[in-house]
Formats: sequence, structure tokens, C-alpha cells
Amino acid sequence: MAASSRDTCGATERSIRDRVPPLLTDLYQFTMAYAYWRAGRHQDPAVFELFFRDNPFGGGFSLFAGLHDCLLFLRSFRFTDDDVGFLRSVLPPATDPAFFQFLRGLDCSGVTLRSVPEGTVVFARVPLMEVAGPLAVVQLLETSLLCLVNYASLVCSNAARFRLAAGPRRRLLEMGLRRAQGPDGGLTASRYTHIGGFDLTSNVQAGFLFGIPVTGTMAHSYVTSFNSLEEVSPQTLVAQNGDPDPVDFISLTKGWLSRVCELLGAESGRVREGELAAFLSYAVAYPQNFLPVIDSYSVGCSGLLNFCAVALALWELGYRPVGVRLDSGDLCRQSVEVRRVLRLCSEHFSIPAFESLIIVGTNNISEESMLELNEKANEIDAVGVGTHLVTCTKQPSLGCVYKLVEVRGKPRMKISEDPEKSTVPGRKDVYRLVDAEGHPFLDLVCLAVESPPQAGVSLSCYPLGCDDSCISVTPAQVTCLRQEVFIKGQIAHPLCSAAETRAKVQSSLQTLHPRHKRLQEPHSYTVALSEKLHDLVTEIQKGSSNSSRVLVAN
Repeated sequence: MAASSRDTCGATERSIRDRVPPLLTDLYQFTMAYAYWRAGRHQDPAVFELFFRDNPFGGGFSLFAGLHDCLLFLRSFRFTDDDVGFLRSVLPPATDPAFFQFLRGLDCSGVTLRSVPEGTVVFARVPLMEVAGPLAVVQLLETSLLCLVNYASLVCSNAARFRLAAGPRRRLLEMGLRRAQGPDGGLTASRYTHIGGFDLTSNVQAGFLFGIPVTGTMAHSYVTSFNSLEEVSPQTLVAQNGDPDPVDFISLTKGWLSRVCELLGAESGRVREGELAAFLSYAVAYPQNFLPVIDSYSVGCSGLLNFCAVALALWELGYRPVGVRLDSGDLCRQSVEVRRVLRLCSEHFSIPAFESLIIVGTNNISEESMLELNEKANEIDAVGVGTHLVTCTKQPSLGCVYKLVEVRGKPRMKISEDPEKSTVPGRKDVYRLVDAEGHPFLDLVCLAVESPPQAGVSLSCYPLGCDDSCISVTPAQVTCLRQEVFIKGQIAHPLCSAAETRAKVQSSLQTLHPRHKRLQEPHSYTVALSEKLHDLVTEIQKGSSNSSRVLVAN
């Protein structure tokens, strides 16, 4: 298994500029920006918030991810001549030509972004990002920011659930590139599943760009491409001890195969010669990285026997094989049998470490099948996950939205017939209240002008979704969840590597109470409005109702 630790911040920023240019947005952002400009409102100070309405996968939490890319996107946001030329061709012909000159000079020098730290455990209805600046600019940012946050947070949360299901002992390998929604989806998945808790990726480009450890050995096609021992070349291997004379590796392995078959009472005539040839050829190429897939034909009658023979031959020459991969059938049952055979070989041939070789399981692994590994007897040390991880089959979208909450210093609120789609007005701060045991128990959303809550001081608040009920709570600790991360065109907070954000994720998850991070039937986490913010919501709702009656009467 190999790893990369490259410092690739520059490559990542170039990737963002290439993948997320200003035109990667919806056309109506430009039609609205033009209408603002025509009305002379394009410079009005405005504030938008980004949040999601429901925790994903029926769970009790999500993870906030994608901020790193959002900051690089904001820093590089500007339109080229080609961009503006294309917009001229798609906007209505009556569009004032001066608007395109306005776009050509546009950037994010007037934008401020306040955000929850990336890698933080977050909950439904909590504002994750606040984007403030000139109305036309912050409107144009909407779709791109949502695109950067939605999938990153979703797949990161999915990875965290897989990690919780797997437990801390097993290593997790992300191998979903071939099943992902296009190249960019695959690359994003590799990055954010690592941040969410996966140890390794098969994606070489993700290793190059983000320093994620990469791994991989062979596929079934490599095994089935061989038919006979005559295809093994070279047929010799030099011992690890420095003896310059090459050893006839085929003859050495045949001898070990006879001894293994005798030990296990197996029929050597049922062993597939082509499979043995494939294993030999790969072992000669990578004697220190020998981890073959052993289910191309029959695990018990061929694959496991061939592996043991080649691995023992390597051991005799001073090399350390890695283990095996199982990719079909009952992984739990097969892993137990594989470990039994490795243990027998270890004891019979006096090689203590042989019994602890790695067993990797890969076979359309889902969250449910991962949980089954904890309930059934098995010997699987590492699990490779692809389709169900990167495509998020249990839930295809997080559903983040980007809503206007203030213009020219005045709060704005969307009042919907569907209460779930109503927004909370005004600029806000968000505080996480922590109990005496160090577990978060409530996120408090306040108006930005309010004094922050104090540890040890009782406060009244209104939980969202609780029919206007007021509760009283006393936090043991209080944490502010908002950081200023982008000011006047500049990134104002150090950018974190994937490894650093990964560490933040694990730290944040560890503080969460087990009842909130249960994978099935978790307890709901409380998100509440302060009294002043609740009063503002009530006032605007009443004002809207009165205004409607006046309009009807007139």
C-alpha cells in the first residue's frame, strides 16, 4: 500500500478555477442581477444564508464540508471577456450593453463570508454560511456555493456513518471512482469521504491533489488473463537477504503448494494453474506488496491455496506478503475460513506473523452490510466501499438552500404556506450549548446584535418545530459557531488540508452524545431561536398577515 503527502494547495486552487468558473450557475442569477442593476439596487448591501432543512440519511446529524473550495472560488471570482461574450449571446437582446461592462469589472472584493468551521457536526436549520455584500454579487454566488457545499457535505456525512458502522478497528478504503457521477463527482467523493473517516482511496488523482493515501493491487482481469505457468516472466526472484543468485520462484512455490495441500487435505489437481501464474507474476513484480484477489474461481479450492503457496515462498525469501481480498459470496464466512487456514499455516510452518495477514472485503458494501459485520463472526480487517458510498444511494441530495435574510439593514423573510419552507430573518450568530459532560445539547440561533449566551446563566429559547413552546436551559459551556473566513476579497482564515479537516471531523463527532449519532432512530438534536429572534419572526408574520388583509380590502 502506498501513500502520498504532497502539498498541493496551488493545484487545488487551479482545479477550482477550472471546475467552478463564474458561469457555472443558473441563468436566472444573471437575469436577476440585471434587473437589480437596471433598478439601481445592485450595490444594496444584502445578506444570504446557506442551510439545509433535514438531517440526511434519516440520521441525527450532518457534517459541514466544502468551505475550503468556496473560499478559493470567491477569491478567483471574476468574468473573462469570453464569459461576458457568451452572456451577451444568451441574455435577451434588449439587455443594456453597459451591464456587460459592469460584469467584466465584478469580483468579490466587497463580499464577507462568515461560516461554521469546516468539518463541524451540524444540524438541520442551522445557518452554515452567511454571505454578505452587494446584492447583485451575492445573488450571483448562490448556485456555485450550493454546488460546492451540497455534495461535499452529503458524501462526507455518508462516510462518517460508514465509519461509525465499521467501528474504529477496521480500515476503510474508498473505491468508488468508476461508479461516481462523472470525474468531478468521483474526485469530490474521494476527498470528502477521506475527510469523513475513510483511511485510503483507490483514486490516484485524489492522492495527487489532496495528499490522501492511495492503495491498490490487482483486479480479476489480471488473474483471468493468465492461463499457464509458462506465462510467468521472469520466473526467478532474488532473496531479500542480498544473495545475488536468483531463485527459481515457480519451483519454490510448487513445493509450498504441495505442502499446503497436504496440510489442508486439499486436492492439488483442482488448483487453477492460470491463477497461480497470475499470483506468481504479481509477486515477482511486487514482492513487498502482495495482496491478490482470491475469488476469481474458487476461494477454498484454488484461490486460498495458491495465495498461501506464493506467500510462503515469499516469506522463505525474506519478503512480507500483505494479505488477500475477497470480492464475492459470503464475506464473513469466507474470511473466517481464510483466517483458519492462515493460522494453520502459521502454526505448522512456524511463521507466527502469517496468521495476522490482512483480509480485505469488497462486494457492493452498504451501510447495512457494514453493520452486519459487527453482528456476524468474521475476520475482515479492511473494507472497500464504492457505489453506496459515493452515490449516496440512501439519499441523493442534502438539499442545502441559499436564502435572503437582510437587505439594506432590514430583515427579510420568506413566508410560505408550507411552514418548513419559511425562513428566519435577519443577520444572526449561532452558539452551541454544551452540557456538564461536554456534549452539545442545543444550537441557539440569535440576532447578531444580541449579547452572546453565558456559561452557567439560564436563558429562554424557542425550539424550532415545537409549536411556539418556550424552554429554559443553562449551558455549562458556550461555543460560537461563526467565524469570519473571507473579508474584502481575501481569505481571512488559514486553509486546512484534508488531513487537518479529517481530524476536526473526528474531534467534533467524539463530542456528540451517542444518542444523537446513532445510525438508527437517533434522538433529535434541538435547534432553537432566541427570544428576540422569535419575537422578530412573529412580528414579521403578523405584519405580513395584516398587509394581506389591507390589500384584499383595497
